[in-house]
Formats: sequence, structure tokens, C-alpha cells
Amino acid sequence: MSDLVATTAIDRRLCEIVRPVIEGMGFELVRLRLMGGNSQTLQIMAEKPEGGIEVDDLAEINTALGATLDVEDPIDGEYTLEVSSPGIDRPLTRFKDFDTWNGWIAKLETSELIDGRKRFKGVIHGTEGDEILIEIDDQGTPVTIGLTFDLLAEAKLVLTDDLVSEMLKQRKDAGIIDESQYDEIETDDEASEEER
Repeated sequence: MSDLVATTAIDRRLCEIVRPVIEGMGFELVRLRLMGGNSQTLQIMAEKPEGGIEVDDLAEINTALGATLDVEDPIDGEYTLEVSSPGIDRPLTRFKDFDTWNGWIAKLETSELIDGRKRFKGVIHGTEGDEILIEIDDQGTPVTIGLTFDLLAEAKLVLTDDLVSEMLKQRKDAGIIDESQYDEIETDDEASEEER
């Protein structure tokens, strides 16, 4: 079973260089894309195995990859290296992501037509065998379908208020967000009471 971390031939070649460096540092490669145009950008998304990543971690990865890529020199011409977290509306690039994000809304696109369509949006219901399960709306009726992972061309979480709230809660629970460092915001009612 392949993954969606690197989809083109050049991306897969770059992945062979980048992945061992990232994994050797204790992180996981989520996605790699070499974007073309007038100036090329090598976009790399990484995270900790348990999820999440900090700015300092990204800086360390950027430094390590910069040195490795300078030695290997796999990209013709100049390029910009961009290392980031997957973000809240993250791409789902690995089979395990569909179990990790079970219960959340995602948009999926397949490489082939399935029942006359390539795009699906619905609630992820984990995995079964080599398929990812997603509950879609079929003319007003919720239906859970299985899509073969290898047929996926792209998949990502849909940014919702619930997802943002959950990510903030996880960061707070992990001690990443310390609310005590923020002053309380004074409401208009409190301000007018003090003026009296």
C-alpha cells in the first residue's frame, strides 16, 4: 500500500533523501511537494509521532534538511525550502491518518471515477482492510462507503469550529498553551462599572 506523502517521481526521489533525516530526528514526514513555477519551493510537512510539532522543532528540521539537500543536491536550479506543520485542516496522506482522525469531516478525491464521481466529503469512520470508510450524504441519506486507499489522489480534513476547538483543547491539555500568560480581557460592562 503506497501513501500520499509524495506522489510524483521527483517527490518520491526527494522523499528517499528527506524521510531518513526527519525520522532520525524522531519526527514523521507527513507530506512532501516540489512546487514549480518561476521559483521552485520544496514544501515539507512534519510532525511528532503522537501528533503536533513546535516552531523550534521545525527550525531544527529545516537546518538538518538544508545541510543534507546541499550535499545531495537533488534539485536542478534554485529553490526555497519550506518546513511546516500539517496545520489544522491537514492533509491525510497515510493510511493510519484515517484511524487517527476517525469521526472528523474530510474531503477526498480519487484518481478514478467511483460511481460516477471523484470527489467525496463526509465523516471519516476509520479503516477496514485496505479501505478507508467515509459516511457521505446520498440524497439526504447518510451512507458509509469504503474507498480503496490506493485510489486516493488527495485527502484533507475540513476546517470546522469543532476541529479548531479540539486542536486548542489538545494543545492546552498537553501544556503547549498556557492561558495564565494572557491577561483577562475586560468586557465593556466591566469597564463601565469601573468608571462609575
